[in-house]
Amino acid sequence: MQTVTVYTGPYCPYCTMAKRLLQAVGVKEINEIRIDGNPEVFAEMQQLSGQRSVPQIFIGDTHVGGFTDLYRLQQEGKLDELLNP
Repeated sequence: MQTVTVYTGPYCPYCTMAKRLLQAVGVKEINEIRIDGNPEVFAEMQQLSGQRSVPQIFIGDTHVGGFTDLYRLQQEGKLDELLNP
């Protein structure tokens, strides 16, 4: 299974929903990186994703996007392909 990294922030319901969805599809370990209070990590997330919002989800080296993008992949049956190439 690919490494899953999720950039998160405080009081973020979409971050929670993304982590729950990943756990529901069998992801046992999520590398959660909090951006709050850490401008360097926020800048890193922006550089990698081109986005300023959380969550930002990466599966391996692939930038998935946010929760809505993750959910769409799961609904289309494509999430498992990314997790288990």
